[in-house]
Amino acid sequence: MASLSTLQQRISDAFATAIFVREPAALYEPIAYSLELGGKRLRPLLVLLSCDLFGGDIDHAIDPAMGVEIFHNFTLLHDDIMDNALLRRGKKTVFTKWNQNTAILSGDTMFVMAYEYVSRTDPSLLPEVLQLFNETARQVCEGQQFDMDFERRELVTIPDYLMMIRLKTAVLIACSLKLGAILAKTDPANATLIYDFGIEMGLAFQLQDDLLDVFGDPAKFGKAIGGDITTNKKTFLYLKAFELARGETRTRLTEYFSGDGFGGQLKIDGITGIYRELNIREITRREIENHLGRAMTILESLGYEPAKTMELTRLMHDMVGRER
Repeated sequence: MASLSTLQQRISDAFATAIFVREPAALYEPIAYSLELGGKRLRPLLVLLSCDLFGGDIDHAIDPAMGVEIFHNFTLLHDDIMDNALLRRGKKTVFTKWNQNTAILSGDTMFVMAYEYVSRTDPSLLPEVLQLFNETARQVCEGQQFDMDFERRELVTIPDYLMMIRLKTAVLIACSLKLGAILAKTDPANATLIYDFGIEMGLAFQLQDDLLDVFGDPAKFGKAIGGDITTNKKTFLYLKAFELARGETRTRLTEYFSGDGFGGQLKIDGITGIYRELNIREITRREIENHLGRAMTILESLGYEPAKTMELTRLMHDMVGRER
């Protein structure tokens, strides 16, 4: 089995040698900038890990893996506009550094580029690969729409929220793993299991992101803390707090989120204090552990020795235990 460091280097080398800047520069420079912002390139790494796990040739998976990463970064360009996010991985977002129109058009171009890279695969596998990628791209858009709908909807349940993050976040992680399995030409049952594993990993990953948005270190998180609070995002933490709050605590929580006279750091500090009172951080961590446990059960059902899945397990815990 290839090590994480080896696979990460393969991905880094592939992006370093790819040419993303061409004419017109105003269109392509933001693309190159977004792809150079950093991050661990987790999704392409998952493609290669899965391909390697099932005995495939990772050389044949490099381009499709890059396509998944380009698609992911395309979604971030547009998400940052919708969320009015000023920072991404500690640096200015594309629409902040350039403008909204540039970010929209560069993002659209990245969407096309993603298909170009994903399509560079064994022709016999292309229909299955494109079916998976098309379905995933559509689901990610559905998840984003649900996320925006929930901002206006008064009644949102925790199952609603988990459904939304499954679409918005988890399906792309699951797609990455299943893509690697398809490219390795493994048994379809294995491809389904590794996809299901990815869903549980993705849910845990997004819940950790929600947790870091409130309790993370901004220097490590790469974006401002409390963004979900200031925009009234109905995250797991928000929904669990309203589920548990009673009496004066519920009144304060409602007042903070009503927007009447509360804003900025005052609102962030007030709601964070209530979350602490209600033990929301520990409850969220338990929810994360539940999904990690389900993920491990699925992974073990593949029947491989732990040594064979060790790198994938290590990456999963690294993703969910991250501080940024």
